[in-house]
Amino acid sequence: MKKLFLSLLLAALLVPNAAFAQTTAAKPATAARSEYKVPFINKTLANGLEVIVYPDKGAPIVTIELAVRNGSFTEPPELNGLSHLYEHMFFKTNKAMVDGEAYLRDIGQLGITYNGSTREEVVNYYFTTTSQYIGTAIRFMRDAALYPVFDEDEFAREKEIVIGEIDRNESNPFYYLNRTLMDKLFYKYPTRKLPLGTRESIQTSTTAKMKLIQGRYYVPNNSAVVVTGDVDPNEVFKLVEQYFGIWQKRSVDPFKEFPLVEHPPLAKSEGYVVIQPVQNVLVQVGWHGPSIGKDNAATYAADVFSYIITQPDSRFQRNLVDTGLVSGVDFGYYTQRNVGPIVVTFVTSPDRAKAALKAVYAEIAQFDKPNYFTDAELENAKTILESRDLFDREKLTEYSHTLGFWWSSTGIEYFRGYHKELRSVTRADTNRYIKTYVQGKPHIGVALISNESQAQARITADDLIGN
Repeated sequence: MKKLFLSLLLAALLVPNAAFAQTTAAKPATAARSEYKVPFINKTLANGLEVIVYPDKGAPIVTIELAVRNGSFTEPPELNGLSHLYEHMFFKTNKAMVDGEAYLRDIGQLGITYNGSTREEVVNYYFTTTSQYIGTAIRFMRDAALYPVFDEDEFAREKEIVIGEIDRNESNPFYYLNRTLMDKLFYKYPTRKLPLGTRESIQTSTTAKMKLIQGRYYVPNNSAVVVTGDVDPNEVFKLVEQYFGIWQKRSVDPFKEFPLVEHPPLAKSEGYVVIQPVQNVLVQVGWHGPSIGKDNAATYAADVFSYIITQPDSRFQRNLVDTGLVSGVDFGYYTQRNVGPIVVTFVTSPDRAKAALKAVYAEIAQFDKPNYFTDAELENAKTILESRDLFDREKLTEYSHTLGFWWSSTGIEYFRGYHKELRSVTRADTNRYIKTYVQGKPHIGVALISNESQAQARITADDLIGN
C-alpha cells in the first residue's frame, strides 16, 4: 500500500548485518467480527471543494489539512519538481499578511504547528492546534491557498533549499537504486514518478510557473479540506463554507484539460548494476502494478498478498531470511491512480547474491500454488491491515495525511469501503493479481553494490531478471 519497504531496507543498508527475522507466531483469526468501517463524514461544497471530517474527542486537538491533487504525476519535464517547490512557497507571504514574519509569529503564539509534503499523487498542507483555534487555523489555510504573492526574494531562497534537498538525496547511495528502478520502469515519462525534480528543472523555475500551477491545480474542484480531532462536523462544514466558499471553481477539470500520461508497458525484462560505496548488496525487482480506476480489485488483492508474504512466519520469509540467503526482504505494492509499482527488495552479501536472486525468483514462481500460504495466513493478513488502520488513528495528525492520500489517489469512497473489500479478497483474487502483474511479466532488476563486492559477486543482468 505504501513505501514502507524503503525505510526498512534503508536501515539494513546503514546497519550492517541487520537482522529482520522475527519469531512471533501467527494465530488464525477466527473470532466473529462486525463490519469494519472508517467513520469519517464528508460533503462537497457548491464550488467543488470536498470536506472530510473525522471527529475524535479523545484530546482537545485538531488538525486541518488541505490536500491538492497535484504532484509529480502532473509534471512534464519542464515542470518536474515544481509541485514540491510550490509546497515550499505555500506558507510564505500572502496578500492577507501585512507583515509576513509577524503573521507567522502569530501562528506560533497560538500553538499552531504547520508543515506540508509532496508525493507522486498528492500535495498536502496542515495546521495542528488546540480545538479552540480551529476557526483561526482554517482562516490561515484559506489565506495561504487563495492569496499567494510568490515574492521573488523568497522564491530564490526556496529554490536553493530544494536544490539542497536534491544534493542530500544524491549523497545517499540508496537514491541511485530506487531512481534507476523508477526511471527504467517508467522509461517514457520518468518525471511523473520523481516528486523532488531535477537540479535543472528547479534552477530554471520561475514565479510565472508557480502561477501556472496555481491556476491549473489550486482550485476548489481539485482540492479537499480534511479535519480530524475534537470537532463538531457541522461546525466544521460551516467554517469551511465561511472561509472557502468564495474560492472560485475552475471551469474545466484540470485532469480533463491536462490528462495523465499513459505509461507504456515494458517490452522486455532488463537488469542493471549500480556501483556505489555500500557494504551490503541491495537488490530491487519491479513490475508495473494495477492502477486505481482500471483494476481496483487487483489493488485490494495486492495489499492482502503483500501482508501475507511479509509476515515473519510466511514461507517467503522462512525460505529467504531464515536460510541466511538474505538479511531482509520485502514485497510491496504502492497504491496509485497512474500505475502503482510492485517491488521486491532484499539485502544480501556478495558471496550469497547469486544464490539469493535464484531463490527469490524460485519463490515468485510458487506464489500462485495452492500450498504457498494457508487460509489462516490469508485471514490474518486482513486482520493485520485492519489493526494497522486502528493504530494509525492514535495519531490523528498523521491520519489526516492518510485520508488526504486516499482522497487524492483513489477518491475518498474507495477508502470508505477499503476494509470491506479487503475482507472479500480470496485466494483466487490473489492468484489473478500475481498472474496478471508478476509471474512471467516483463520486469526490471537493479543491484546496488560496491566495486569491491561486484568483483566477488559478479552479478549479471541475466541474474537480475531471473534467467
